[in-house]
Amino acid sequence: MKLLRTPAQIVRENLRVYLLLNVLAYGTFVIGFIVGLIFPDLVAAREQAMQDDGTAALVTSLLSSPWLFALTILAVNTLRLGALTILLPSLAVPFLGLATFAVWSVTTGVTLVPATQEGWVALIPHSLTLVIELQAYILLLLGAFLLGKYWLRPQAAQAKNRRQGYLRGLQHIGWLSIPALALLIIGAIYEAFSLLYFVYPLQQWLLG
Repeated sequence: MKLLRTPAQIVRENLRVYLLLNVLAYGTFVIGFIVGLIFPDLVAAREQAMQDDGTAALVTSLLSSPWLFALTILAVNTLRLGALTILLPSLAVPFLGLATFAVWSVTTGVTLVPATQEGWVALIPHSLTLVIELQAYILLLLGAFLLGKYWLRPQAAQAKNRRQGYLRGLQHIGWLSIPALALLIIGAIYEAFSLLYFVYPLQQWLLG
């Protein structure tokens, strides 16, 4: 199936970059998480910020409707993170999306540091969500990287000029966005239903 075969081929042809982007994505998150463990005041500040901007209240209001919750998660992850954090900056400045994503990843690492035992238990199923969603972002990061590469070095894409290189980069982003979107859909559904139906029983089982 071409929709899957072409993105897989792009990844294979750029496997080294793909692996380095994995290191970037997971590494920056781990750095943020460690920083949060060392400086708990930063975690408290992030929690307060989420209270102030209404994020915490929005999550609470959606907990009774898993499908609406999943749709909201998908919209946030696709538009705010995938489009606005990774792709849009890269369309204007080569590779800028990699830097803006790294900032988001570090901040997310700080945010997800649990403050209670219940939070640590909730992190067990949420870790799978993190793996799925980061893989989606890594595919978009690869597209952003190739766009910048072909834009600055058209010959790398066998293009005659930078305009053609830019268009070739956009094509790669389009192909890589297909499996990225599929992963974001899977991640959103899993995150919504695991928070509603898996976390609490797991907390009861492990914490009594």
